[in-house]
Amino acid sequence: QLYMCVESTILKLIIGLGSSEVQPQLSRISSEAKGGASFLVSDSEELNRALVLTIARAMHVTAVDNMSSVWCEDILNVIMQKTPISWSTNTLQCFPQSLADYFQKNSINNKDNKVQLKNSVENEYKKWRNMINGNESGTIAHFSVQSNPPLFLCIIWKNIQDENRVPPTAFKVLDRLGPRALTSHLRTFADYLVYEIASSPAMQNSSKCIDALTDMMWKYNIITIDRLVLCLALRCLEGKEAQVQFVVIQFLLTAKTDFRTRIHDFVRENTSEHWAQSNWHDVHMAFHKKYPEKFYYEGTQDLNNPIQHQYLPVYFGNVCLRFIPVLDLTIHRFLEVAQMQKSLEIILDQIGGLYKFHDHPITYLYNTLFYYEKRLTDKPNIKRKLVSAIIGAFSDIRPENWCLSDDYLQYQRRSQDESAWTPEPEYYIKLIARLRSTILGELPPPYQSADWRFNEFPNAAAHALHAICVELMALPVPAQTVGEALIDVSLRPSSLLPPQKDMMSWYNAVGLILTALPESYWTVLNDWILKAITSPMLETPASHHNPFKILNISLSHHQNAEHQCSTVLELCHGVWHHAGIGQLSHLPQFVKEKLKPKIKHENQFIFLCHLVGPFLQRFHMERTRCLLELTVELYEILLNVDKASENLYHMDAICDYLYHIKYMFVGDGVKSDAEKVISKLRPALKLRLRFMSHLNIEETSVVASTPSTPSSKTF
Repeated sequence: QLYMCVESTILKLIIGLGSSEVQPQLSRISSEAKGGASFLVSDSEELNRALVLTIARAMHVTAVDNMSSVWCEDILNVIMQKTPISWSTNTLQCFPQSLADYFQKNSINNKDNKVQLKNSVENEYKKWRNMINGNESGTIAHFSVQSNPPLFLCIIWKNIQDENRVPPTAFKVLDRLGPRALTSHLRTFADYLVYEIASSPAMQNSSKCIDALTDMMWKYNIITIDRLVLCLALRCLEGKEAQVQFVVIQFLLTAKTDFRTRIHDFVRENTSEHWAQSNWHDVHMAFHKKYPEKFYYEGTQDLNNPIQHQYLPVYFGNVCLRFIPVLDLTIHRFLEVAQMQKSLEIILDQIGGLYKFHDHPITYLYNTLFYYEKRLTDKPNIKRKLVSAIIGAFSDIRPENWCLSDDYLQYQRRSQDESAWTPEPEYYIKLIARLRSTILGELPPPYQSADWRFNEFPNAAAHALHAICVELMALPVPAQTVGEALIDVSLRPSSLLPPQKDMMSWYNAVGLILTALPESYWTVLNDWILKAITSPMLETPASHHNPFKILNISLSHHQNAEHQCSTVLELCHGVWHHAGIGQLSHLPQFVKEKLKPKIKHENQFIFLCHLVGPFLQRFHMERTRCLLELTVELYEILLNVDKASENLYHMDAICDYLYHIKYMFVGDGVKSDAEKVISKLRPALKLRLRFMSHLNIEETSVVASTPSTPSSKTF
């Protein structure tokens, strides 16, 4: 009982870590623990697998898809030492690329010969049948030796199928093994169970196999459903065995009434707001009296000489609540296998009401839709089912619109035949306005617990942001369409938008939403940048349009003379200000591959300087490599502009900008690259940048005698 309590608590803590918390928390714990990552569990493969899945989700959501962080690789190395694990192809395809590469590089050969496993079980079962009626102490000693293969649960399972009972001697073997050793027996049993069902022609006798398995849980109390389903869901199986693995889980959760009845009764008789329930303890005790939980293999004991075991008191919790984190992981595993979509829908229909008691339902839904965004792109029905099951679980205790908008609720009410929906621009404007008004305090939250300790989010704005992102990711339209719509409604004139002087708060709301969505949603902003930088106003000489006036956002607002390039610039700053460093790290590559070939004019280069300037400090603090790469690109783009332009009208400002980068951020970090470029520039630029490079005296004196361009000041 204690082992199970600790294990389920650790599991809940692991998968409950926020994506932005994983790296700092694990880094801190790892540095404080003696021996590096000694805090990891050495005998629970399932907990270590859950930790890897949490790391994968955190890397994906925070857009930090690299294994360069020492903390992450150290933890993975320790996990592989303590509990060597491998992953199925379906799971690896969902991992961030660097994490998938790590496990492919460090793959282990855990594909045991299933025929050999079957033969080993048959041999041990024969020994069991021969020894069971003989010397009991010898039988117990043989089957409880730690060095023997962990096959005892397989033996019990076969014994139930053959005799419909478990001999009392089995209880003494289980007692000798203990709960820690029994976990390895459970993993072997899960593999053997799936193989037996999958290898039988047309899955004959599968019903008998499942009945015996059910008896092991509910009649003989040998294993609990939460530990069995967790183990089954995390096994590394491929092909037909993987499908059988999930069919068995579905059968246990929905076809058999033992667990389903408990869930339905618990959901009906309890509220998730237990702190507000005056008779909560009475209801809690009544449920345990109706469905008592056994932890000491009572069903296998000798009825003529039963052992009276005293349990620890249960002040909170039951098998239904313990199963919630297991259900979280199980749903994710089902999403990885395309053939299991219908089975997942059945599970959500049957026991989805359990999410009424989830601590962080919106966060879980957000993480799920974010992590499996590519898998769910062409599956609008399963996205709608996930949202309706989890959010709908609160229908009897919270207002209808506590999370979702009225438009989306109306979409949910449609039948599957009428599920096609393309939202109008007004729909996106309403969502952005909801977040903006919530941040400004103009809109009260649709739901907030009377006790702040039990709120899922720290404030109403965080709640609104996550709810809006869940809704957008669950729409039956492509991600690029959603991202394009969010930007388009913000840049096109509309009576529904705030005045232009107040648009920065609107852009901030758009930035919060876009940067909280997967990459495919916010990368459409790059297309708008390309349109702006190739606009006629920036492709004309600087003598015709002063770029500093065009790009002065405050001046444009006062004069009501906004240009597309200035509004795009303002929106980019609003979006990137809220971006994580993982998202900003793509900026140097975007500049190099997309913008660099397009920039041929001075105005375009000045637009680029305006675009990246506010984020140089952040790169300097968080990602120096990106700062160096971006600085090199700026020099090379300046060289292209210098070659393509007859005159440069703002050389002083450009050179001041480059000097600022050198002395405030990069120092001599790009010295050699800068010198190569400066040596190829026109003399007037060489003169102004002479302190960047080591031009000899003769060169600088020649340059100094060269007059500057008509509209440029002497340096």
